[in-house]
Amino acid sequence: MAESDFNVLTHTLVPEHHLMSEEEAQQKLSELKITRDQLPKIRKGDACIKLLEMVHGPIPEGRIIRIVRKSDTAESFEVYRLVVKDVKG
Repeated sequence: MAESDFNVLTHTLVPEHHLMSEEEAQQKLSELKITRDQLPKIRKGDACIKLLEMVHGPIPEGRIIRIVRKSDTAESFEVYRLVVKDVKG
């Protein structure tokens, strides 16, 4: 790994992150009756996105990430995030 050998995706407090195919993304957006812009955002510089890029290659802005959160009450549930550019400060 680039800067360290720590993989944030293996930490117990970090939910599963999955890159959705365009077909899956379109189907989910249609099912939810929303547009990409209505999704919460995740920046390209996020540690989880950087690790996903090591597996899938570069992830362009506009792609959708499915996040599976574990819950004591709901077992698990899915949320979705739109990949957006980093803000250079």
